[in-house]
Amino acid sequence: MTQPTQPVLPTQPDDSYLRAVSAATERAVAAAEPVRSDFAGADEALRAGVERWVDGHAEDLVALSRDLHAHPEEAFAEHRSAAQAAELLRRHGHDVEVGVGGLDTALRAESGGDGPHVAVLAEYDALPGIGHGCGHNIICSAAVGGFLAAATAVSATGGRVSLFGTPAEEGGGGKEHLARAGLFDDVDAVVMLHPFSHDIAAHPFLGRRQVEVIFHGVAAHAAAQPFMGRNALDAVVATYQGVAAMRQHMPSTDRVHGIITDGGKRPNVVPDRAAALFYVRSAEPGSLQDLAARIEAIAHGAASMTGCGVELRWDNNPAYLPIRHNDVLAARWAEHQARRGRTSLPRGVVPEYLTGSTDLGNLSYRLPAIHPMIGLGDPNLSLHTEEFAAAAGSPAGDRAVLDGATGLALTTVDYLVDADLRQAVRAEFQAAGGALDVATYFD
Repeated sequence: MTQPTQPVLPTQPDDSYLRAVSAATERAVAAAEPVRSDFAGADEALRAGVERWVDGHAEDLVALSRDLHAHPEEAFAEHRSAAQAAELLRRHGHDVEVGVGGLDTALRAESGGDGPHVAVLAEYDALPGIGHGCGHNIICSAAVGGFLAAATAVSATGGRVSLFGTPAEEGGGGKEHLARAGLFDDVDAVVMLHPFSHDIAAHPFLGRRQVEVIFHGVAAHAAAQPFMGRNALDAVVATYQGVAAMRQHMPSTDRVHGIITDGGKRPNVVPDRAAALFYVRSAEPGSLQDLAARIEAIAHGAASMTGCGVELRWDNNPAYLPIRHNDVLAARWAEHQARRGRTSLPRGVVPEYLTGSTDLGNLSYRLPAIHPMIGLGDPNLSLHTEEFAAAAGSPAGDRAVLDGATGLALTTVDYLVDADLRQAVRAEFQAAGGALDVATYFD
C-alpha cells in the first residue's frame, strides 16, 4: 500500500500591512475632530426624560440582548428572537404585529399621531456557526429600547415613531422585501445602528450582488473519447481566472470573490455541468452595475472558449445597494453619543475597506437613513468572527445597547420636533439624487 505523504501546511499571511494600518488608524482616531451638528433638536427636558427612561429600564434591554445572544437564529428563521422582542414591547404597553410584509419573522409596533414619521430598525438574525458574530443582538435590543424611549416623548412632538423588525440582513434582504410590500411608504426617515470596532457617525458599506454561473457542457469518457466532450469545468476555471485578472482593473473600494460549487463528479468523465458563485461589491450603484456587466462578459467569453452553454442567475435574494448616509441626521446621533461619553468619528478616519454590505443601503436610496457604528471597545475587532460574537455578549455589548438605545431615541425625537432639521435632512437627500427606483434598478 502506498504510504500517504505528509501534508504541507499553509503559510500564514504576513501581518505587517495590517499592523501598519492599525497604527495609522490609531493616529487618525486620536487626531480626529468630533462630528458636530448645527441644529438644536429637542429641548433639554425631552432629552433628559428619554435618557432617564433608558437608564431606568437598562435591565430589560440588556436581558433581551443577552437572551438573543444565547439563542442565535439564522435568516428568516428568527421566530424566537422576534417573539422575545415582541414580548418586551407588549410588556411596555405596545401592540405588536408579527408576520408583516409577507415575512413570518418581521414585526411592527407604532406610537404617536399623524405628523412626521421615523422608523427605528431592528435586526436579529445570526450567522451559521458563530452565532451573533455581527452583533445583531445589540442592534435589536438598542432598537427596541430606542423605540420605547422615543415613544414616551412622542406625544410632545406631534409625530410618530415605529419599530420595524427586519429579518435576514445576512444575505436575505429582509428590508428590501418589506419595502416592496409598502411598509416604508409613509416613513420620512429611518434610523438604526451597528456594533463595530470604533464609534463612527457614518461608515461606508458596499453594494452587493450575487450571481451563480452555471456552465453546461457535453459529457464524454475522459480517456477514451475526450474529443467528444465539452468541459464545463474548464469554463468555470476560465471564468474564475478571468475574474482574478479583472481585479487589477477595479476601483480599490470594490470586491469580487467567489467559489466553485460544482466541478463534476469523477475525473474520468468530462464534466457536463459545473458552477461557481460570486459576490460582487461596489461603492456606488452605477459601478455595481458595471461590475455585473463585466462578470457577464467574462462568463460568456469562457463559454465561447470551451464550447459550453452558460446560464447566469442573478440575485436569488434582493441585491444590496451601498449606503447613502444622511450626514445631517448622523450628526445629531454623534451629538447624543457625546452625552454618553463616546466620540463618533467622521467618515474616512477608519479605513473604508474595513466594511461589508447591508440591506439598509436599499432603504437609504428610498428615504433619508443613518447607520452609525457603535464601538465595542476593541479597535482590532473584526465583524463575522468568534471574537466579535464574544464581544457582542460582553459588558461592552451591554453598554452599546444602552448608549445605542439612547442615541436612537434622541435622534428620533430631534427629527420629530425640529422642523429646520427635517428640512435640512430632506434637502441633503434630494441633493444626493433623491429617491431611486430600487426595485427595478438592476432589471
